[in-house]
Amino acid sequence: MRRNASSRAYPPTYRASTAQWHAERRARRPQEAKLIANERLREYVQDRLSGAVKTPNGRVVGPPGPEWKGRNKPHRGDRRWVEAWSPEQISQRLTVDFPDDESMRISPEAIYQALYVQGRGALKRELVGCLRTGRALRVPRGRSHQKPWAHVTEDVLISERPAEADDRAVPGHWEGDLIIGLERSAIGTLVERTTRFTMLVYLPREEGFGIIPRTKNGPALAGYGAIKMKDALVTTIGSLPIQLRRSLTWDRGKELSAHAAFKVETGTAVYFADPHSPWQRGTNENTNGLLRQYFPKGTDLSRWNAEEIEAVAATLNGRPRKTLGWKTPAETFNELLLSLQNPGVASID
Repeated sequence: MRRNASSRAYPPTYRASTAQWHAERRARRPQEAKLIANERLREYVQDRLSGAVKTPNGRVVGPPGPEWKGRNKPHRGDRRWVEAWSPEQISQRLTVDFPDDESMRISPEAIYQALYVQGRGALKRELVGCLRTGRALRVPRGRSHQKPWAHVTEDVLISERPAEADDRAVPGHWEGDLIIGLERSAIGTLVERTTRFTMLVYLPREEGFGIIPRTKNGPALAGYGAIKMKDALVTTIGSLPIQLRRSLTWDRGKELSAHAAFKVETGTAVYFADPHSPWQRGTNENTNGLLRQYFPKGTDLSRWNAEEIEAVAATLNGRPRKTLGWKTPAETFNELLLSLQNPGVASID
């Protein structure tokens, strides 16, 4: 701690900026990279990264792959077939193949730096395309440890949802999702579990979409950012009686990151399904499949205005359903509304 203390302060105290300066200064020692000094080691690493895939008779097979242009792996395109060992596999296998040769040792980090950091090794830059990820740039360590679903906490998991929502006996429990179209267009879908009544959420694009360049942590101009999504859901579901908006089950999409504010404004509890478990929102998934007849994949959903989207929802709600005794979702949902308005009818609470 003393060597990283400020020399101009009394008594000497540790300072992070001083420690960082000393660390960078000590790292600038003249040290030749191991892959430059050891040609046999370099060839071993290169062969395990980029060695060709061959048949038993030695014939090279597989597509040639794209020309290296400093970009990530091709999207939905062929890649050259190679051995593609990971740096960790190469590092650990060296101790097996050369147990008595200490010169044939290298750490996984040294291989990564030889690939990604200019001047840190003799490996060609295009060999990054042989790694499984095929990334042209290395992902910062901090980003790799970020939680993809940080907005989903223990208290909003689907396991915490009331049991009454599972058997569909009590109305007012909804499932929701987005259907995505071309150029980041989207429509929100809400389905009531008991009546199968569907409401569609109009999500117009923000002003400047397609004009203002996309920036990291910039405004969500596509129309379904967290705040815009919350406001649209509040407008759509907030008009219902409190007895018919008990809970909302969503997938893991970050468009509902503002679920806490949504709950405060509407009194509707929000729960999130488990990862990769669409069957936990089966009613909504089935409805989305029906909606794809009107909003096919690969089409621009921003073409349709709120009135047109509402007409599609009315059409879906006007279809008789076998599970409802051939009543329509609109008829069943309307009966619930009338039962809430008529004091002579038993309450659903």
